[in-house]
Parts: sequence; C-alpha cells; structure tokens
Amino acid sequence: MTDDLATSTCEPCKGGTPALDDATARQMMDQLTGWTLSDNGTAITRRFEFKGFAKAVEMANLAAWLGNKQGHHPDIAFGWGYCAVTFTTHEAGGLTRNDFVCAARLDALVA
Repeated sequence: MTDDLATSTCEPCKGGTPALDDATARQMMDQLTGWTLSDNGTAITRRFEFKGFAKAVEMANLAAWLGNKQGHHPDIAFGWGYCAVTFTTHEAGGLTRNDFVCAARLDALVA
C-alpha cells in the first residue's frame, strides 16, 4: 500500500462494511510504529508512557479530539503515567482502513 495513512481521512462506514482480512491487517501494521495487533486480529493498540497524570490526560483528550474530527472513535484507557489508545471498527467486527488512518494520524500529531 503506497498511500500515506497520516494524511488520509476516514471514510464513513456503511452497513455491511467488511473487516480487513488478517493478511491485509498485518501488512498495514508495517506502516505503523509502536502499535500492536490484538491476539484475535480485531484491534490495534498503542500505549503511551508519561511521567505523571496530566500528560496522560492530555493524550487521552488528543485521541478523543482526533476521533471526533475523523468520526472514528477510539477506546481510551489512562491513569498515572500512561494512556492506551485502541482502534477497532465495531460495525465491521474488526479492523478497517479507518483504524490505521486514525492510528497514523495520532502518531503524526505526537511526533
């Protein structure tokens, strides 16, 4: 895949949007740094580490802002010293290109 995920925009999901097959998801993972594929291949997660609580909250807010802007909302968990962001496409029951677009865009924001 030659397109730049970080400059792409999420496409609205339509009914019946299929999840990516395992091979395609693994290939798209090569375009991301620091993200892990869930054991069942239906989600990608990145854990950001910080010193203290305030930076973790800021990261959670940034991920939430990006999700709102893209119309593709992540699951976010945070606490003292960490913020974990997970993307999956619930409607598709797994990963879609949108998940990788949002992950790449988040990486670009924090680079």
